[in-house]
Amino acid sequence: MEFQILPVTGFQQNCTLLWCPRTRRAAIVDPGGEPDRIEALLNQLELEPERILLTHGHLDHVGAGAELARRLTIPIEGPHPDDAFLFQALPEQCRMFGFPPIDAFEPDRWLQPGERIAVGEETLEVIHCPGHTPGHIVFHDPESKLAQVGDVLFRGSIGRTDFPRGNHRQLLDSIRHRLFPLGDEVRFIPGHGPMSTFGEERRSNPFVGE
Repeated sequence: MEFQILPVTGFQQNCTLLWCPRTRRAAIVDPGGEPDRIEALLNQLELEPERILLTHGHLDHVGAGAELARRLTIPIEGPHPDDAFLFQALPEQCRMFGFPPIDAFEPDRWLQPGERIAVGEETLEVIHCPGHTPGHIVFHDPESKLAQVGDVLFRGSIGRTDFPRGNHRQLLDSIRHRLFPLGDEVRFIPGHGPMSTFGEERRSNPFVGE
């Protein structure tokens, strides 16, 4: 699996293009905004988008999802259905954070833990990691030892749990019992900021490190 990160919106949220190098088929993960820039990068890289994947329902991760799905005629998949309340509240999220208004929408398909998502000839595993939001999921490619973790874990930090239905204990359990066991060598793309590895965070992260 190959990837390129494109930070979007004033929140510098890491929209990620994941693609199969053999077929050039791609998934757009967490298109939080700026659909023109995302579409331009797809064209520049000569990728064929097959689906949009969402880790959770916060505005800065889903804001351009419906528009890109319409333009590219591709489905939106994820997150877990426990985040449905966040999609219903998207107009209110826009007002709260000063984003241009978007309508509430729902993904074409909610995802469940253990599901596998095809990206060309590559496969992503779906891992439910609640805490930042109740329906947050992580996409893991075991072959490439790569994970897209949204706002669960960051380099040197962890996701916030002071938003509606956040849960600090659940977040710590998700990191320690669902992500770290995937292996120290796994690189991860967070929802914001630079990449790291699970091993580095296990050793040194002040919130969940040993």
